[in-house]
Amino acid sequence: MKTFNLPDLGEGLHEVEIVNWHVSVGDNVVVDQPLVAVETDKAVVEVPSPYTGRIAALHGKPGDIVPIGQKLAEFDDGAAQQEDRGTVVGKMPDHGPNVSESEQRERVSGARVKAIPAVRALARKLSVDLIAVDPTGPDGMITADDVKRYASALAEVPAEPLHGVRRAMANKMQQAHAEIVPASIHDEADVESWIDKGDVTVRLVRAIVAGTRASPALNGWFDSQAMTLRQVKNVDIGIAINTEDGLFVAVMRNVEQRDDADLRQGLNLLKQDVEARAIPLEEMRGATITLSNYGVFGVGRRANLVVVPPQIAIVGAGTIRPRIVAHNGAPAVRRTLPLSLTFDHRVATGAEAARFLKAMIDSLEGKSS
Repeated sequence: MKTFNLPDLGEGLHEVEIVNWHVSVGDNVVVDQPLVAVETDKAVVEVPSPYTGRIAALHGKPGDIVPIGQKLAEFDDGAAQQEDRGTVVGKMPDHGPNVSESEQRERVSGARVKAIPAVRALARKLSVDLIAVDPTGPDGMITADDVKRYASALAEVPAEPLHGVRRAMANKMQQAHAEIVPASIHDEADVESWIDKGDVTVRLVRAIVAGTRASPALNGWFDSQAMTLRQVKNVDIGIAINTEDGLFVAVMRNVEQRDDADLRQGLNLLKQDVEARAIPLEEMRGATITLSNYGVFGVGRRANLVVVPPQIAIVGAGTIRPRIVAHNGAPAVRRTLPLSLTFDHRVATGAEAARFLKAMIDSLEGKSS
């Protein structure tokens, strides 16, 4: 009997969700035949068979969450000769058998709750996350009544596990909250001169390129474990795309080398692929900086955005509206584009962020090429 464990499908992944099996127990398969479709990091990926043989057992059903390294399928030795593909398998960290899920979350999030062992045991029994419980005991201590009250409230509203895109987003946001030291600055650009005939998103991409030239430190990746900063020459922009399934961030590569027509075509193709759930996994990774154009929803001027590590910065564009501003020394009604820049203050200074945003504004207002 040969066992196939779920391989590492990409840097930083810890788990996947099974979408559907392409084979059943008893089927004969060959090497590289699609075995199972899984969803991870906001993309559906086909996992091929590493062996030729007969399926003896399958582990997991559609909707199950499977950690990297867990047993996925078993093959009968006698059915056919194995071909070893040398798959590298990851491993989930071992927190130890006596550590509850709530306590693991405390370690990850950095939160600390005060509760005696008996109250913690009660919380485990009632499936209550102590981080979410409001304490009423002395000095912020969580009491047994606090746990019971919270459990009763939970019982009134059925809980459903997060899946797919929503689960990936929750994991990314938790990681960002735990790792990033964010700071934000805000301003606006006067876009009256071109807004009626301009492509806002393409203009924003061009402006971000101008920003990276002014402050290269904001375009790249920061490794907090090694304390190393990698400044990247190419500008690979993550474009936030909202769908009914949730938020996706697809990557536009080498935007500094592309003309406006190519950028628009690339943006259209990215959106089509995301909406069809046909975008390759590699096109969802490797962004050096991200653009969130939340203004397309018709609301929002300023935003404190979330930087997803290892990136250093994210740019937000708000809703374009007419405003009374000073123009050529006199009050005038002009349409303005609000801009927000959130950056990791561990590696970028306020001055660098200010230079970045000023270069963006100059580009959007036609003051620089």
